[in-house]
Amino acid sequence: MPRKILMIDCADEYGLIARVTGVCFQHRLNIIKNNEFVDNQQGRFFMRTELEGEFDETKLLKELAEVLPKQNHMKLVDAGRKRIVVLATKEAHCLGDLLMKTYYGALDVEIAAIVANYDTLAPLAAKFEVPFHHVSHQGLDRSAHERAMLEIIAGYQPEYLVLAKYMRVLTPEFVEQYPNKIINIHHSFLPAFIGANPYRQAWERGVKIIGATAHFVNNCLDEGPIIKQDVIPVDHSYSAADMAKAGRDVEKSVLSRALALVLNEQVVVYGNKTLVF
Repeated sequence: MPRKILMIDCADEYGLIARVTGVCFQHRLNIIKNNEFVDNQQGRFFMRTELEGEFDETKLLKELAEVLPKQNHMKLVDAGRKRIVVLATKEAHCLGDLLMKTYYGALDVEIAAIVANYDTLAPLAAKFEVPFHHVSHQGLDRSAHERAMLEIIAGYQPEYLVLAKYMRVLTPEFVEQYPNKIINIHHSFLPAFIGANPYRQAWERGVKIIGATAHFVNNCLDEGPIIKQDVIPVDHSYSAADMAKAGRDVEKSVLSRALALVLNEQVVVYGNKTLVF
């Protein structure tokens, strides 16, 4: 039986849940799961509904639009597997974790390809029989390098890009090709320690926890909407290198959990933050 996910964002009004579920009932659609949230300060209503049945998508969306406030955002997407392209540099822990979890089914995703600016991780990709593209940045300006990457990425038609420790800042021209579709893992508990060498920054400040943040990429460095975060305790005995080593486990865990949420349509970008159902 086909299954889809309905996402709604609109001005809050009385009876919205009843209106939406009433239309779904008229279409003989079974509601598998339903979540909603109201931002009372902004007067916004958000709803995520998992539906099962035979869909007349055009008619369903038309009838839903008739019962919702005029200013609404609505989408109906397949609940099945999605396709991603992973961008990487040299570090293997995040990429390896995604490949392994995809291999044994912990992540329901198709990793269509890996694109990296060094060839270091090509043997890892080969072990999982995933296409690997080495697009060196050496001898190219940033725009030329990104154009070469985008040409390869476009051939795979991914729904999302995942930066698995890709260590180059993307330009606004690149980001605008995939708005709110690029997921990055930052090796710090944002908004603290933005930019390079966050573990050394953390060590110099004598922090007692270190963490990682998965977020959507926008045009402000490490300031995109946050999807998932986690921390682990550290103490005075940790060097900066010790913190970096411990942090790798947090990074890969946070990235895979954030990706799972995004793939399951549980994340709504709202301004410069997210709602996570």
